[in-house]
Amino acid sequence: MSLLPHQIELLAPAKTADIGREAILHGADAVYIGGPSFGAREHAANSIEDIAALCRFAHQYHARIFVTLNTILHDSELEAARHLIYQCYEAGVDALIVQDMGLLELDLPPIQLHASTQCDIRHPEKARFLAHSGFSQLVLARELSIQEVAKIRQALPEPITLEYFIHGALCVAFSGQCNISHAQTGRSANRGDCSQACRLPYTLTDENGGVVAFEKHLLSMKDNNQTANLEALLLAGIRSFKIEGRYKEMAYVKNITAHYRQQLDQILERHPEWSRASSGHTEILFTPNPDKTFHRGSTDYFATARKIDIGAFDSPKYVGLPLGHVVAVGQDWIEVETQETLSNGDGLNYTFKREVVGVQANQAKWQRAGEDGQIWRIWPNEQVSRLRGLKVGTLLSRNRDHAWEMALTKSSAQRTIAVQACLQDSADGVVLSLQDEDGVTVTANLICDKVPAQQADKARQNLEDALSRFGNTLFHLEQLTLATSELWFIPSSQLNKLRRQAIEALVTARLAAWQRPALTPPTEPPFPYPETSLSFLANVYNEKARAFYRRHGVELIAAAYEAHEEPGEVSLMITKHCLRFAYHLCPKQAKGVQGVMGQVRADPMILKSGNDTYTLKFECRPCEMHVMGKMKSHIFKSPPPSVIPLQPVTFHRSPR
Repeated sequence: MSLLPHQIELLAPAKTADIGREAILHGADAVYIGGPSFGAREHAANSIEDIAALCRFAHQYHARIFVTLNTILHDSELEAARHLIYQCYEAGVDALIVQDMGLLELDLPPIQLHASTQCDIRHPEKARFLAHSGFSQLVLARELSIQEVAKIRQALPEPITLEYFIHGALCVAFSGQCNISHAQTGRSANRGDCSQACRLPYTLTDENGGVVAFEKHLLSMKDNNQTANLEALLLAGIRSFKIEGRYKEMAYVKNITAHYRQQLDQILERHPEWSRASSGHTEILFTPNPDKTFHRGSTDYFATARKIDIGAFDSPKYVGLPLGHVVAVGQDWIEVETQETLSNGDGLNYTFKREVVGVQANQAKWQRAGEDGQIWRIWPNEQVSRLRGLKVGTLLSRNRDHAWEMALTKSSAQRTIAVQACLQDSADGVVLSLQDEDGVTVTANLICDKVPAQQADKARQNLEDALSRFGNTLFHLEQLTLATSELWFIPSSQLNKLRRQAIEALVTARLAAWQRPALTPPTEPPFPYPETSLSFLANVYNEKARAFYRRHGVELIAAAYEAHEEPGEVSLMITKHCLRFAYHLCPKQAKGVQGVMGQVRADPMILKSGNDTYTLKFECRPCEMHVMGKMKSHIFKSPPPSVIPLQPVTFHRSPR
């Protein structure tokens, strides 16, 4: 089975196992991480040994670990992928996030499978098919509205969990439907090596050649932030809330995970019918602020409605928060008026001729009070004369708060599990019982002479002090009951040993009590796929995937774009983002406007970056934009990608 219907999961990313541990300490109920290979982030790989250690750490809190194996695979890679899956299973991994349906045709261990967002899940029919094909958790397309999420939930059997991205970078294309990187560079996004063509500057022209936008980052989206929509998403049926960021560093994961832990906890307090999916209470030792870590501006994308301002057209960089303005410029310093406190090492920036210019503050010193704030003198890491366009009045932003970041390099959260303790008599001494919040119970015995204490109050205090010291353990004491027939005199050293034995036993018992989520069996006979033919956009790259779809009733199956069988112009990118809408050139926007209605048509437009030119076609009924183009000749004529260089995979059984 998957999550229970009432359980709410906060799912955090981990570039490394160390980051995964911090994600759990900062409140994640589950963590997703890349294995040694076949993950959709080429430079976020981890050894099986590290993943095994992370699983053990997570399972103490009854949190889950998912490994991403969500690239499409060539026939020559299937056996290596199967071997890796067994390694993950033996290491204690709870689920795999996959895209390639060929994996379902292999002899796999009974490990739970989650359908990656790369599976392009945006319709109830597709979601229902995957739910009947052996997937326990479905990662929905980022473009879905809350209403569309609710419709998908209604179409699914109850045990299936719906997962939704709530924070982080947004791919402009429907995930799994973008081939522009491979067409231009030979680097396939479906195989974990996207060249991020969407972050480049483009010039947009209309059907008559008129320039609509010049050298703007027209395919670059703001970053996702669903803080305001969490409760609505819960009501719509989302049970797993996913943070994007397997390339992100420790500070980002700490900050964003802590932010959403606090947000979800507030909702759970109002809704006792829901509960968090793992154990413990997280105490955050700093003030989380999503604006303090990398983002390109914030949007809730299409969750509530289509909006104009979802793009980060001016720059794909992180400009941070407004800081203040320059009030003086010296030979090797500038003075800034701000209401913030500055630190050595702060990152500052400003915009000059539509470009973001960044500079670091080597030294920052308070000078005096200003009219609207405090005056700080900054000695930058570059010569002031070389900072183009910097002058009195220039507005500055701060994209690196050095003092705030340094605070996150230290311990910034504590997560503990509530425990009730009871000391009772035994035949030859005393026994200490511990029961945690999940009902896991252990006992530890102390053989000792039971001598009545001469000073009852002092003896009681001694017992309470010794048995309450849970310190730097997984647990915090919620209640201690002294249920012995008398208050015995027991040396503190013996009580400390008794407490430590009980705590060690409880950690072991919690790990033993953890039950890995069960595999969801596929429906028999095979549930029919919603269509009988598949284009290259289905990303079928191996014979096992072909066999899977044939079993489910598909008759015509085109090869994935990476097979180099599409020489002509095709949809390299399909996106809900519409440049006609962004520039008020959409026929639907003109509808009902007197003197304009009927004058605006969704004619093709041209998008150009350097020597690369694309035709934009607009499908108004589903509100989609298609970026049309073809594979560069030298890439088309080259051998298709067939082998990912695999890191040696070594078996390490996780201690159970």
